[in-house]
Amino acid sequence: MSLDWLDITTTILGLIYIWLEYRAHIALWVVGIVMPALDVVLYWQHGLYGDAGMAVYYTLAAVYGLCIWKFKKTKKEHQDLPIIHIPGRQYLPVIVFFVIAWAATYYILITWTNSTVPLLDSFTNALSFVGLWALARKYLEQWFFWIVVDAVCTVLYIQKGIPFKAGLYGLYVVIAVMGYRKWKTMMVVKSGEKREE
Repeated sequence: MSLDWLDITTTILGLIYIWLEYRAHIALWVVGIVMPALDVVLYWQHGLYGDAGMAVYYTLAAVYGLCIWKFKKTKKEHQDLPIIHIPGRQYLPVIVFFVIAWAATYYILITWTNSTVPLLDSFTNALSFVGLWALARKYLEQWFFWIVVDAVCTVLYIQKGIPFKAGLYGLYVVIAVMGYRKWKTMMVVKSGEKREE
C-alpha cells in the first residue's frame, strides 16, 4: 500500500506524457525523464525487473530525444525535424536489433532475476527500444510499436497488481491509435507546406 503513491503519480505523469506526444510537443521529453526515474522503483518492487531496467533506459533515451528534437534541424535552417515514415532501408536492421534485444533481455531475466514473466517482459522491453528510437526520429510508425507494447503491458500490470498503471496502458492503446491519425494528418499538412515553398 505504501507504494500506491508511485503507481498514481507515474500514472498522472504518463497521461501528461501521452498528451504531449499526441501533440508532438517537445515537453514530452521532460516528463519522459522524470516519469521513468520513478518507474524504476515501482517496477522493481513488483518484480518487473525488465521494466525496471527499461525505465533506466527510458530516462537516458528521453535525454537523447530532447536533444534530437531541440537541436537537430533539417537542411533548411531553423526548421524543426519533420514527421516522416521509417525509410525502407532501415526495416531489416530494426528487425534484427529487435530480435537480438529480445533474446538478450530474456537471457538476462531468466539468468539473474526471479522474473515470473520473462518472455513478455523482455518482449515489451525490446520493442520499446525500437519505439523510443522511432519516436526520437519522429517516425510515424512509432505509434504501431507502442500499440503493441501498451496492449501487452496492460495485461502484465493487471497480473502484477499495478492497477493504475494497467489502466493507463489500456488508455495508451486508444491514444496511440488516435496519435497515429493525428501525426499522419500533421505529416500531410507539413508536406503540403513544403510543396508550396
